[in-house]
Amino acid sequence: MKAKIIFFFMLCFSINTFAQEEIAVQKYTAHNKGKFFVSWGGNRESYSKSDVTFRGKDYNFTVADMKAHDKPKGYHLDYINPANMTIPQTNFRLGYFINDHYSVAIGWDHMKYVMTQNQTANVTGYIDLPADQAGSIHNGVYNNTPVDMSQGAAAEGGNPDTNTAFLMYEHTDGLNYVNTEVSRHDDISKWFGLPNTDKVQINLTEGLGGGILYPKTNTMLLGKERHDDFHISGYGMSAKAGINFTFFKHFYLQGELKGGYINMQDIRTTQRNEDTASQEFFFFQRIIAVGGIFRI
Repeated sequence: MKAKIIFFFMLCFSINTFAQEEIAVQKYTAHNKGKFFVSWGGNRESYSKSDVTFRGKDYNFTVADMKAHDKPKGYHLDYINPANMTIPQTNFRLGYFINDHYSVAIGWDHMKYVMTQNQTANVTGYIDLPADQAGSIHNGVYNNTPVDMSQGAAAEGGNPDTNTAFLMYEHTDGLNYVNTEVSRHDDISKWFGLPNTDKVQINLTEGLGGGILYPKTNTMLLGKERHDDFHISGYGMSAKAGINFTFFKHFYLQGELKGGYINMQDIRTTQRNEDTASQEFFFFQRIIAVGGIFRI
């Protein structure tokens, strides 16, 4: 009987020791469930051409195939300067792993959209401003009419304080895409012969997202005073794919390609509530971000 009791305790001790050894050798990066992550980075963007419609009390016209570009800051300390971090084109993300492969995150893509000023675009619609308004020089009926977007007093050598350019249009503070993403993450370290994933881990990530557009639009339209304030203007949808390099369990560098669709039907353009614009277009981002991953 005594031998059986001793054997039983030895067996329990062996099982416990084996379990502890298994836990000891298990890598921190082997499982993601329950971890949080946060990242900050910069981006470059490209945009498709867009038909932009401007509506007001005395005008209604569409600029066809408007061309636009981003406004990069380049290599600059503003990306890490707390006082100026929101000035460049940036990406912020905070997320949580619901299991080892899937995460849910909220984020803010701070893009910048600038209408290419030295372009000629076709305009359809009408402008009928009162004669005492500077922009009345553009009055008329337009039927797919080519228009120089910079034409007006300033462009023609007139009074620079009375800017009657046909149109200056940008979302530069910015084209703010506030969104939620669901992403999948797969450890591919073994593809590169990296068994010790607590030192270096390589992951592939793909995701889908959606959210609202909250731009601060800067528009000089027919000489009118600009609105220039934040306003919920529409919605967006996006998809992304990227590669993630995690170092020493908690720090990572991530590169992503992200594309999507934006539809804004309520863009504020001037101080008058009835003056609005609408547009829809596709975007493509190239993102580099740094981040941390941890358990609380």
